[in-house]
Amino acid sequence: MTTTALRPARPDTRRGGRVQKRRPRRHNLAGWLFVGPVIFGVLFFQLAPVAASLVVSLTNWSGLNQPKFLGLGNYKELFTADDTFYASLRNTVIFTVVVVNLSILFGLGLAVLCNQKVKGIGIFRTLYFSPVVTNVVAIGFVWFWLYEPNNGLFNSTLKTIGIGGPAWLSDTKTALIAVIVVAIWQGVGYPMVILLAGLQSMDQSLIEAATVDGATAWRRFWSVVFPLLTPSLFFLTITQFISSFQVFGIIYVMTSGGPNNATSVFIYHIYEAAFGHGRLGYASAMGWVLFVIVGIVTAVQWNLEKRWVHYDN
Repeated sequence: MTTTALRPARPDTRRGGRVQKRRPRRHNLAGWLFVGPVIFGVLFFQLAPVAASLVVSLTNWSGLNQPKFLGLGNYKELFTADDTFYASLRNTVIFTVVVVNLSILFGLGLAVLCNQKVKGIGIFRTLYFSPVVTNVVAIGFVWFWLYEPNNGLFNSTLKTIGIGGPAWLSDTKTALIAVIVVAIWQGVGYPMVILLAGLQSMDQSLIEAATVDGATAWRRFWSVVFPLLTPSLFFLTITQFISSFQVFGIIYVMTSGGPNNATSVFIYHIYEAAFGHGRLGYASAMGWVLFVIVGIVTAVQWNLEKRWVHYDN
């Protein structure tokens, strides 16, 4: 018997017919050096503050005093003694439902228009998308002037035809509507770009086949185009819901939650509790309630995805 017969078989390191060499340890070290700063940033600037906020939500800490443990006291107060919480939650739900649906609807219409092969269409795409990347403070101040009851453009225009315009941002009946209009105008460009990308990446042979079969333009849209856009629409419903439910900037600039909490939304109420009243523990509790609400709604949307989203395989 030869000595080679007693040697243990080497593990097969071949992949695809080629011998795979072991990666040098220094290459692994280089990889960790590259991802290390990112991991450090996520751990200490994202996960650690999140964990700390959960602990803070169980105290009455103001940021300056010695924290006093309250258990679930902040959560109990939030649901039983804070009327502004329910008003802000109601305003947030109304804002989110209207803004998300209308932004996607108008974005779909603009995407169909911008998908036409017309000379200069790129200019219109840029104009429609530009509000998305414009500073929210600048937008808020411009629209605040437009809504100004005495000398604003809207009421001045109405006055020329004998109609007295309302105090848009000072009236509890119109303030939230006015802010919603601004939010839709500012944000409609984002759904337009996403849906336009979906339209341009669509398999045109399916549309051509429907045309050959005699389908009208309306029937082609609802039976062919719209189902192929459902993955993009699903993505938008998730992202737009999360974004709208956390609206803050436009509210802060235009109304500061007024009048009489008519435009106070969830994030603005958290801001007021934390920095207006110095109740960081109470604000942290509201933050975790917001996290649970967004998480539940997002999970429901994911579970309903299979019922209406169609992927082109």
